[in-house]
Amino acid sequence: MARIVVEEAEALLDQEIQVLDKGFVRLVDYMGSDQRIVQSARVSYGEGTKSFRQDRGLINYLMRHEHTSPFEQVILTFHAKMPIFVARQWVRHRTARLNEISGRYSIMKDEFYLPDPEQMRGQSDDNKQARNDEIVPEAQAMIAEMAEDQAQVYAHYEGMIERGLAREIARNNLPLSLYTEWYWQCDLHNLFHFLALRLDSHAQYEIRVYAEAMAKCAKAVAPLAYEAFEEHRLHAVKFSRSEAQALGAMLAGETVELDERGRQQFEAKIAKLRSN
Repeated sequence: MARIVVEEAEALLDQEIQVLDKGFVRLVDYMGSDQRIVQSARVSYGEGTKSFRQDRGLINYLMRHEHTSPFEQVILTFHAKMPIFVARQWVRHRTARLNEISGRYSIMKDEFYLPDPEQMRGQSDDNKQARNDEIVPEAQAMIAEMAEDQAQVYAHYEGMIERGLAREIARNNLPLSLYTEWYWQCDLHNLFHFLALRLDSHAQYEIRVYAEAMAKCAKAVAPLAYEAFEEHRLHAVKFSRSEAQALGAMLAGETVELDERGRQQFEAKIAKLRSN
C-alpha cells in the first residue's frame, strides 16, 4: 500500500517547534492519517469509499464509544529535547517506544533549563504538587542562584572527566534541569491519552508546553481524529456514579450530598461545563 501523505504534516516534518528556553519538539515521521483510521475501521482499502462527512461521522463514533484500535493504526515519531525532570514525567506514559541520549557514551551538553520569571511562583496551599499564581518576591535572585549552581556543577563534571573519571560516573551529579533528548514514537490512541493528561490545566507548565507542541503535530497528521479528540475527550466532562447522582439531584432542585473533597471535584466539573 502506498504511503499516505498529508500536506499539513509534510510541512511540519523536521521543523523544530521551540519549547521552553532551549527545548524543542520535532515531527520526524508519521505513518497513516484520518484515511488510515477509517480504512482500518471499515477493513477497506479503496480511497474515497465514503464521503468526507461520513468519514468524520465514523471517526467521531469511534472516539465517542472508545473504539480505540483504529487510532492505533496511526503512528507519529518525535525528536524532543527537554529538561530531565520533564522527561521523567513524560516517560510515565509507557505505551511508546523511545531512545534517549546516553551520558555513558556522550559528553552531556552544557545546557540547563532556567525558568522564566513568570514561572517562579509559590507553593500552592491546596495542591501539594503544584505552584500557585503568585510570583515569589526574589524570583530574579533565585534564577541567578540556579544559573550559578548549574555552571558550577557542570564545571565539576567536565573536570572529573578531564581527570580520567568515566562518563557514566561523572554524570551522577548533574541536576534535573539538564537537557536531554530522545526519539519518541507513539500511536495516535496513546498520544491522545498523553495529551488528555498533559494538556490539562493541572499538568505542570513545563510538560504542558511540550504537549501543546505535540498536539500541533497530531492535528496536522489526523485533523478529523484530533477534532473528535477535542470533542469527546479533551473538552468533555466525565462524571462518576456519585457525581451523576449529585447532578441529578441538583437538576431536580434537591440538596447535593457529597463529602468535602467530592464536592470540590464536582463543582470543578460543573465549572468546566459552564466554561465550555
